[in-house]
Amino acid sequence: MQSVTLEFRTEDLTLLGLLPVGLFEKYEEVELLETLRLEQGWRLQLLRVRRRGPLRTAAELERESRRIRSMYGLESFELVERRPRTRDYILLVRQRNPERLRRLLSLAGGEVAPTAPFRLNAEKVVASFRGEERALRRVLKRLEREEFPYRILRASGRPYVPEDASPVLTPLQARLLARAWVLGYYAVPRRITLGHLARQSGRSPPGLGKVLRRAEGRLVARWLRAEGAAADDPSPTPAREP
Repeated sequence: MQSVTLEFRTEDLTLLGLLPVGLFEKYEEVELLETLRLEQGWRLQLLRVRRRGPLRTAAELERESRRIRSMYGLESFELVERRPRTRDYILLVRQRNPERLRRLLSLAGGEVAPTAPFRLNAEKVVASFRGEERALRRVLKRLEREEFPYRILRASGRPYVPEDASPVLTPLQARLLARAWVLGYYAVPRRITLGHLARQSGRSPPGLGKVLRRAEGRLVARWLRAEGAAADDPSPTPAREP
């Protein structure tokens, strides 16, 4: 068994529909304490949820349960404990899985499960998973193919996505991206249209556009990961010469 801890931007996961819009307007942090059941269509989890203001009473939560379930896509939730001093709820939550998560769970084939640490706040999501190495690799490759920007924080065993293990772009992507650049497709103003570029490349405009977008997505994802690593690097920035 292997484990991997990933970091995502909360904004990206919200845009992809994996997190409810406005979740962190009222809540400061969510921590996954335990996954009790994980199916392709739903999950049952024990969560610690930290509220930004004073906690509601159990009676208030019960009165607002329908609105809360609708707002956050919950099938049910149960208040296990209130911790007023730290403004935390401990909740048992049954939640429907969005379509993207269903596809990832199907790809994992029941061989990958979330584990600690797994925390979410308004800026970032730190998500850890444990499972068979082959299944973890399949899931990470799918994240890259679907252009989920993410960064690996920790991994047990061999690295899952070594930076230098494979080129950033496929040979086809590199060739077509270079041709587009040389012929002025990325110039401002553009010197060649996608249609003309497609005819010169022997491809249909939709097909060429898909190749270029995937190549651009890979470059952006690599840049975002590099930016994140630079931000975490404690070494001082060399002073520029006057």
